[in-house]
This record gives sequence, structure tokens and C-alpha cells, in this order.
Amino acid sequence: MIPAAVVGVGQTHHKTRRRDVSFGGLVREAVFRALDDAQMTMADIDAVVLGKAPDLFEGVMKPELYLSDALGAVGKPMFRVHTAGSVGGTTGIVAASHVQGGKHKTVLAVAFEKQSEGNAQFALGSGKGASLGAGGSFAPFIRSYIHRSGAPEHIGWKVAVKDRQNALKNPYAHLKIEDISIEKVKSSPMMWEPIRFLESCPSSDGACAVVITDEEGARGRTPAWILGASSRSEPPAFPGRDPVRPLACLTCATDVYQQAGITRPREQIDMAELYVPFSWHEPMWLEAHFLAEEGDGWKLTDAGDTEIGGSMPINCSGGVLSSNPIGASGLLRFAEAALQVRGAAGEHQVDGCRTALGMAYGANSQYFSMWVVADSLQPFG
Repeated sequence: MIPAAVVGVGQTHHKTRRRDVSFGGLVREAVFRALDDAQMTMADIDAVVLGKAPDLFEGVMKPELYLSDALGAVGKPMFRVHTAGSVGGTTGIVAASHVQGGKHKTVLAVAFEKQSEGNAQFALGSGKGASLGAGGSFAPFIRSYIHRSGAPEHIGWKVAVKDRQNALKNPYAHLKIEDISIEKVKSSPMMWEPIRFLESCPSSDGACAVVITDEEGARGRTPAWILGASSRSEPPAFPGRDPVRPLACLTCATDVYQQAGITRPREQIDMAELYVPFSWHEPMWLEAHFLAEEGDGWKLTDAGDTEIGGSMPINCSGGVLSSNPIGASGLLRFAEAALQVRGAAGEHQVDGCRTALGMAYGANSQYFSMWVVADSLQPFG
């Protein structure tokens, strides 16, 4: 397999006025930031892989067909990806596979959502009435985790505060709450017990783009080498399914670690960008990615290990709790992991970060995509 690396990352800035930009304008902002970061132009791009959540979210069918013109990519191969909320991560994996398989030398992965022009509740319910929404779907899983692990109530509040404080260090985070505090989270309205309003992700507009190239294309640039990438899915319901520790999540993480040569995830991964749309998912995903023993994920959060400067920093960018353009949220996790190992994360940089995990999930906790990136091709050699 041909080595592949991320050499450019671009995101939409939190100050971008969403009402004043079209789909094309939103996507171009991220794409041309990524190209500038990679010191490339669209002439260097051989193919484009575009991902977003279902077209129902904005009510515009097949936007990828006209976005090729907006990106200056007319005549280039254009691929569309959709795997529910994990689509952004899967978009990065599909783009990387084109390079790793030798099909193309340099590929642009781009994902977006413009939820201000649609109805997310309608889209999440597939157009059916009385949709529970994402929080209503995941609340029973969270209650099950709390019951099984014995985690105290304040864990969700701590994650919400940590990620919102991290967002203040990230100029691209969409939601910034300057006066965030445990008391503010605790006193916010209960949405889906035990999920409170400030323990929930926003619904935002935004785009993310990454430039992925081969070993030759990475020369003279600062690459984040893709050591392993994988996606897995499972049906939303079957006898014995455990939505707290989904089999698809466990097998996806195992596959990525094997590809990357990781045998001790807790020791060999320096930080992780995990898809945490509701604060309680942090301890749940710590365990489902073997970064904590089963039942102990909340203890890492409680001890401060998941903060910047802790032993396992999680979502230093502010995570999904601070930026959630659904179709792009997964690629944002992947891109932020790449920025960390490139030493390009700015104020939310983890000192000495050499290896990072990016993860996305979607639907009824049934679609998963992940990659591990590093500052060298053999970080464990």
C-alpha cells in the first residue's frame, strides 16, 4: 500500500456570516485554506471526494454536482460519500484510499453542512413526524452507561465545560461560551434525561477540507502520515446488540490499531479527537476505543486526564460540542488530529504530540470511521 499523508487542512472560521454565503462560498472557504496550507492549487488536485449528511438536511439534492464548478474542479473526478454522522470521517478514508491504492497522487477531501438552510429535526426523522432527535435516541444508551459504570452525575458537566473552554483557544470553533462553568451547565434545561442543554452539541454551518497526497507529494511539506484507517457498520438493532460498546466501534478501533502497529493504545496515542455530540460520550468512547478499561472511562474525565496537559487529551479543539456542521463534523475530528501531529494546532496544541486518533460515528451509534495519524511513518520503530 502506498503511504499517504495529510499536508493541508482548512476550516470555515467562526466569524464567517453564514447567511451571506452560499454552499459554494462555504465550501470554498475551507478548500482554499487547505490548498494554501498545502502550498498547492486546484491544478495539483487529481480528484475530489465530497461528503455530507443526507440531502434532506438542506433539501438540495446532489449538491456535489454543482459544487465542482464552485471549487474550480470541473473535469476532475468527483465522488460523493454518505454514512450518516460519520460521513466526514469516511470521506477522509475514501480520499486516502485513492492515494494508497495508487489511483490518484493527490486528492482533496471536503465535507460540509449548512443547517441554517434546512430542518435538522425533520432530516434526522427522515421526514417522519414525532422524531426523537439525536439526543432522544442516545439518552437511553447514556443512562445505561451510567447505570453500568456507576459514574456520578457531574461527569457530563465536566466534559461540557472542558470542551467549551478548549473551544475558546480555537479560532475555528463555531460556538464560544466565554462564561462557561459547572454551575451554568448544571442549571441549563434538561433536554433528554440525563442530557442537559449545555451538554449537547450545537447545530451549525461549516465546512472542512484536507489535502491528502503520496510520499513524493509530501516532500518539502509537514505531513501527518496516515498509519491506519477503517470504517465499520452494524444494524441499528439485533439480539445482543450493545449500544454502549457497539461491536462495530470495537472492531473498527482494533483494525485501525493493527494497521498502525499500536498494541498499547493508552500509552502509544498522545491525544484523540473523538466524536462527542453529547458530553457523556467522552467516557463511553474512551472505553470503546480501549483508551480506558471498561467502566473506568469516567474516572479519566474526573481526574482531569482528558484535559489539555492531561495524560490523554480529548477534543482539544472543542470537539463536536463546539462545532457541529454534521456532514463535516467527522472530517473536523480527523483534520484536528492531523493538525496536532503536524504541530499546527495553535493555542490548543498538545506538547510533544506524535500520534493522534480521529474518530466519527453516526446514525443509531452504528456507523464508525477512524484513522490514526503520526508525524512519521514509523513512530513506534
